Amino acid sequence: MDAATKEILWQQFGAAIAMLENAIDACPERVWSDRSRQPEYWYVAYHTLFWLDLYGFGSVEGYEPPSPFTLEELDPAGIIPARPYTQLELKAYLEQGRQRTRAVIQGLTDETARKRHVFRWGDVSAVELLLYNMRHVQHHAGQLNLILRQTTDSAPGWVGRADRVRAASGS
Repeated sequence: MDAATKEILWQQFGAAIAMLENAIDACPERVWSDRSRQPEYWYVAYHTLFWLDLYGFGSVEGYEPPSPFTLEELDPAGIIPARPYTQLELKAYLEQGRQRTRAVIQGLTDETARKRHVFRWGDVSAVELLLYNMRHVQHHAGQLNLILRQTTDSAPGWVGRADRVRAASGS
């Protein structure tokens, strides 16, 4: 895979991760830890980061999230962790996911781009898994921004590319 294509993938995927990070940073404690709100803000952020990391790993087999996180997220019963994870804990997890994602993209070759990854929901190439993962991150970043808009009348702006992390709203 050529360097220009990898840079495009990173700029857009990195922007989605930056939008998630901005939503985590912008959340006030009263919204973050509100256990009566469904979905819980912190849990949406955690769920997104868990799958960002797992999909970056490429397989359920052999995957272990970093401490203090567990594999509960894989339970079909939908078990939510007993305590809300802090913004600091999730920011560290986000940074790990960002680094893993960047490394996966930088390591793409024509051969590894076609490598198959199998999950319960389907069998996809490495490139399709990257795009699926990016869409998942962006979906939940948008969900978190909606919650912020509804509860605080404010939400972070659009990030157009990874190198413009704090970009203004717009396209």
